[in-house]
Amino acid sequence: MPPTLASLVHHSALKLTVRAGEDRLDVPVRWAHVSELADPVPYMEGGELLLITALKLDAADPEVMRRYVKRLAGAGVVGLGFAVGVNYDDIPPALVEAAREEGLPLLEVPRRTPFLAISKAVSAAIAADQYRAVTAGFAAQRELTRRTLADGPEGLLAALAAQVDGWAALYDASGAVVATAPEWAGRRAARLTADVQRLRERPAPASSVVGGTGNSEHPENADRVELHSLGTSRRPRSALAVGTAAALGTAERYAVHSAIALLTLTTERSRSLHEAGLRIDAAVLRMLLAGEPDHARTVAGSLYGGLLDAPFRIVVAESAAARSRASGTAQAAGDTGGDTGGDPLGTLTEIVESAAARSGEAVLAVPEGERLVVLATDGGAAVAACVEYASALEAARPASESRSGGDDESLVVGLSAPSGPIAASAAYKQAEQALSVARRRGRVCVEHEHLAAGSVLPLLADDAVRAFADGLLRALRDHDATGRGDLVASLRAWLSRHGQWDAAAADLGVHRHTLRYRMRRVEEILGRSLDDPDVRMELWLALKATAPD
Repeated sequence: MPPTLASLVHHSALKLTVRAGEDRLDVPVRWAHVSELADPVPYMEGGELLLITALKLDAADPEVMRRYVKRLAGAGVVGLGFAVGVNYDDIPPALVEAAREEGLPLLEVPRRTPFLAISKAVSAAIAADQYRAVTAGFAAQRELTRRTLADGPEGLLAALAAQVDGWAALYDASGAVVATAPEWAGRRAARLTADVQRLRERPAPASSVVGGTGNSEHPENADRVELHSLGTSRRPRSALAVGTAAALGTAERYAVHSAIALLTLTTERSRSLHEAGLRIDAAVLRMLLAGEPDHARTVAGSLYGGLLDAPFRIVVAESAAARSRASGTAQAAGDTGGDTGGDPLGTLTEIVESAAARSGEAVLAVPEGERLVVLATDGGAAVAACVEYASALEAARPASESRSGGDDESLVVGLSAPSGPIAASAAYKQAEQALSVARRRGRVCVEHEHLAAGSVLPLLADDAVRAFADGLLRALRDHDATGRGDLVASLRAWLSRHGQWDAAAADLGVHRHTLRYRMRRVEEILGRSLDDPDVRMELWLALKATAPD
């Protein structure tokens, strides 16, 4: 520990005597400084033991001494050493009384003790304290390294918590708690998720201090928590929290810095392994889509557990930025209400992988050009997290934007029906079809299963379909505009009644012969036979596509 006034008083060679402030001797001393100025405060930094002989002070004047001592205390001076036998044979009562009133420790320095001896004692004690801190820091580094090699991040956290006499927690890229030490720190660490997410928005390396409400009855509520980002990239991949009851000392600071370095090294090594894993994921996915599930299982081994055998779903996601680049436009992605950090596919990957990790599932996430392809267990946490995230994005989007469709969304997701390894290629096509429908409808996420349960009519809301419909019906509308009949309405009524003349005529309020005449005029104008089911289908869809909303 650093030197204190008490340690200097107990120093056998200095022979110091306490004359005032006996209850404040445990204050650390940062330095010993000699000054005979009447006002040395401008040259003080705080924490000093000031040594004087009162060469330029009227130490016998009570008012002068009260002002002098008050200024020293206000500047953070921790003690005053007065040399007797130089200008004064004893410490003047005025100075003693002023020191007692202000609570400033006053030490009597005998004539045979030079100020230099006190300065040397303070300097030696500070150096010894720093040496102990450095030595303890190296010992902590060795212990942290040993525990990391033996037990991984969990062992490192346990060793770090012991070193700082507090607790430690590790967070993943999504801000979720990965591990804590001791166990009781889990609840405290979970409450810092929002602080960790804010830290991740800052370029690495970044750190922050969060105040708590700690007390002796509830040690999990530490008074002080330090958060540190981990990783060397612009956006941190994980974070470390260290909770203690007080500010960290030098040795504890060494331990924390060592832990950050070791965890960053582990993170970067994990990144290299992750990139290698991505290449394996891509190869396995290509084999599945090529209809080679046996080869995929051989390459994967036990890497994905039973993922390749159990029913799974395929997710295909695409970002608006990718579509804008592909079309040569410069549209900006809309505000989705989520933190995509400019990389919505990366955010979705983190969410899916974190959900799978927490539930013990295997997941295969492969970047595919400007897309992300995910293969996850049907009914599992990863699929649920994907759908939940997409729903949150859609709920946060303005209603006008969701109706407009197009490329305004930051993320568009298509989800296949449950499938197996033999039908992986078909599931991928289903996900692509769902993605296309989501883009046309202005949705964030569409599941392929929901397409068959819905209606084909929303698919007609397309400019190309409307143009075709307008062209097909234009001649009939031009005829009706001359006031020579109502062929479009008659055609709609006849088709809606499946060609039943009497029912359709009744709907229109005309005679069936009039309706027959009008249908012959439709055939003449269009040059197509209404007996052809394909013609009837095209005309009905054209009428639906051009019907007012």
